[in-house]
Amino acid sequence: MKAIFFKSSPSPTRMTPPASPLHPTFSESLMEENIEAAELIITKWDSSSDNHSSSSNASLFSDDNREEAKQYLSSVKGLQKAMQYLVSHQASSEMLVRAQALMQTAMKRLEKEFYQIFKSFRFYLDPESFSAHSSSSRPSASRSSFSDLEEDESENESRDENDSIPGAQRVSLAAVEDLRAIAEAMIKAGYAKECIKIYKIIRKSFVDEALHGLGVDRTLNLQKVQKMDWEVLEVKIRNWLHAVKVAVKTLFPGERILSDQVFSISPAMGESCFAEISKEGALALFEFPENVAKCKKTPEKMFRFLDLYEAVSNLWPEVESMFNSESTSTLRSTAVNSLIKLGDAVRTMLTSFETAIQKDPSKSTVPGGGIHPLTRYVMNYISFLADYTEVLSDIVADWPLTIPSPLPEPFFGSPDNEESISSPVSVRLAWLILLMLCKLDGKATMYKDVSLSYLFLANNLQYVVGKVRQSNLKILLGDEWVTKHELKVKQYCSNYERMGWSKVLASLPENPTAEIPVDQVKDHFRNFNLAFEETYTKQTSWVVPDPGLRDDIKISLARRIVPIYKEFYETYGGMHLRKEMWVESLVRYTPDDLGNYWSDLLNGSGSSGSVSSSASRGGRSG
Repeated sequence: MKAIFFKSSPSPTRMTPPASPLHPTFSESLMEENIEAAELIITKWDSSSDNHSSSSNASLFSDDNREEAKQYLSSVKGLQKAMQYLVSHQASSEMLVRAQALMQTAMKRLEKEFYQIFKSFRFYLDPESFSAHSSSSRPSASRSSFSDLEEDESENESRDENDSIPGAQRVSLAAVEDLRAIAEAMIKAGYAKECIKIYKIIRKSFVDEALHGLGVDRTLNLQKVQKMDWEVLEVKIRNWLHAVKVAVKTLFPGERILSDQVFSISPAMGESCFAEISKEGALALFEFPENVAKCKKTPEKMFRFLDLYEAVSNLWPEVESMFNSESTSTLRSTAVNSLIKLGDAVRTMLTSFETAIQKDPSKSTVPGGGIHPLTRYVMNYISFLADYTEVLSDIVADWPLTIPSPLPEPFFGSPDNEESISSPVSVRLAWLILLMLCKLDGKATMYKDVSLSYLFLANNLQYVVGKVRQSNLKILLGDEWVTKHELKVKQYCSNYERMGWSKVLASLPENPTAEIPVDQVKDHFRNFNLAFEETYTKQTSWVVPDPGLRDDIKISLARRIVPIYKEFYETYGGMHLRKEMWVESLVRYTPDDLGNYWSDLLNGSGSSGSVSSSASRGGRSG
């Protein structure tokens, strides 16, 4: 049993001054009444007494015993006054020994009640149930705490407020008020240490269990993280992103409010309790991103790292505000270190990505001049990066881009708004696209057919422009950038048409309606047939994936070739010349036939055989 000594309160309390002969403020008879009244109710609820009543096994703070709970706390308060009087006037009296023994019994009872309330109302004291109902809306201590035991003028107003609170929340608030009343009584009686010990054990257990339920693995140290397969670690990261939001937005704020409410008599105690119960779990939570940042860095891991950085960065204001004491400085520094390490990792991966573009090893050409895998990979990657503009702005703000020469104007241009015209993110992403386009220029030279090289460049640049238009890259690079690159696509298409169909155009006379000898007419038709069939057969395996671009090219080709051929056909190959034998053998196509053949062009169908033998297209064989 604890030695029977009266504990002085660790915080200032309302002390009754010693009685003076002229102005007695606390008579000896009143002192005895207080002790006797306290003894009556304290003994009644003393479960260790040999002749204790059945009520001692019940909860003092249950709804059925609410009035007795008030009397109990009132008796403890009166007993404390009596002990203060005795310490000042009769320090060696038997009465003081008796009062001290009663106080010790009362404190044991209150310890038990404190513990039982936490256990009984465990599910009502979860942070979410009362963190939403913030401290600003809770009943004030002066109105509802048992320790004051005075009717407030606003009691009816309080009852009206409570009627508007959901049932579960009302239960949690009532439980908090009981805990606060007990804490006040114990602290004033000098039993703060015992009260705090119970609080810390119970709430720390709750926090640890909550974090475990959120999937926070506190055994996941740096060594374990580094040995994990990326697929497994990626799952852990996704789980952490959910857990940290719940913890910082709900769990820890709820615990902070609970500590502040229960220990409203001593904010320092509330702060100490909150720090003690949350620091260990929060530290484990914020060590995880720092450990991930120390893992092997490859471009494929970029977006999970950015997710981690974004989560810590977004939650930092709450972390800094909530864990603002000296005792939680380690936690704050851990969160900051996580941001620093993640930022370093992202910069390393951006450098690796840039190097990967420059050193792309692929030497083979894409069949039909289609989209190169490098184009798809780089543009998909950069499009995703554009979704993290705000995060990347923080990371690359003080990381200047080092390039051999200034960015060429056609590859950058002016973004939509003046503020981002020279933003580090815009410049860096434009630079990455430029690197890729330069790499594609080199790959285009691998095609033996120059016209196919231009078609390859048109297809890939069209894909780039489409990705920019469909993503946040358009905001970063601007309309001018898009317009300039669209013009570049048209230029590539024009070069393809000029180089790819030059023989067909050259086979027709400059003036299709001019009179020329029959031998020349025959040569023109013969040359046209050979050039068209050769070009068509070769280009049926070529491809333009973008439907809009493909239609534009076909329309442009038709406008270049069909009008000239039509005039020549109508002049020398029409029905009025059918009597000439050579017409049947050399005039294989009508103007309409050309449109039918072009419908198969640039689809990558790769049809083979003599183009002139396909009767389904309406062509005439000779």
